[in-house]
Amino acid sequence: MDPATEAFVAHRNLLFTVAYEMLGSAADAEDVLQETWLKWAGVELGAVRDRRAYLVRITTRQALNRLRTLGRRKESYIGSWLPEPLLTTPDVAEDVELADSVSMAMMLVLETLAPVERAVFVLREVFDLGYGEIAEAVEKSPAAVRQIAHRARAHVAARRPRGEVSATESRKVLAAFQRAVETGDLQGLLDVLSPDVVLLGDGGGIKQAVLRPVTGAGKVARFMLGGLAKQAAALSLGAAQVNGYPALIVHLDGELDTVLAVRFDEGRITGLYAVRNPEKLSHMHRETALRRRATR
Repeated sequence: MDPATEAFVAHRNLLFTVAYEMLGSAADAEDVLQETWLKWAGVELGAVRDRRAYLVRITTRQALNRLRTLGRRKESYIGSWLPEPLLTTPDVAEDVELADSVSMAMMLVLETLAPVERAVFVLREVFDLGYGEIAEAVEKSPAAVRQIAHRARAHVAARRPRGEVSATESRKVLAAFQRAVETGDLQGLLDVLSPDVVLLGDGGGIKQAVLRPVTGAGKVARFMLGGLAKQAAALSLGAAQVNGYPALIVHLDGELDTVLAVRFDEGRITGLYAVRNPEKLSHMHRETALRRRATR
């Protein structure tokens, strides 16, 4: 393997993670990696002091360019836009900080940041890059990056899950939710849903999904049971690790139909994110490796 290819392969999972956290789309993250490779292949390696930093800089700039395109695409999107779910490898859940940063709940919080704010937050808080390194990646001064990082950190802190929930507790709550759904147990659902729970659906205009958020335990529980009851005989639910956290995979007549990701706050479910758009489910047929560091 030539040195350029070797360096790119060693950092590929890290670069994909950077792009995915900035874009919320695995398909677009893959495109960004292709663009990064094309630019990297033309670089004179002898002039590169830190290959990791250089690759992250290229990826960040390509992702920022694509974010603007995504913004225009989302403006005409039918219904709620949700991040593209990933079937993640077990080690992602073991890296608590990484799992938190790619959880569906956090990815939706990142959606509320401006593009440069998102890039700075991801590079600083997730990958622990220095302000000078980030400044080169986003083409701002280190002083400006510090201010952006402070503002983005406060913005995210006000919107992130309120209390930490262990993986064991998350699986327990999700299992109770699954049992209640499968048995039509309304009270069982109400017991695990927060009073202010919100259900979002993403069908992308291709599959039927709620076009507006459904809010409140009673409304969400009745909606879930009503919708599933109509196709109960053809449906099957299974647990999986999605974006580092326990989630449910719904199959209809044996075919992947919906990924139901969950947000947990203080031991109860406060967010349900149902991704049905087939274009967003292509990465659910294989595990995706995410990294905060280079592969050695």
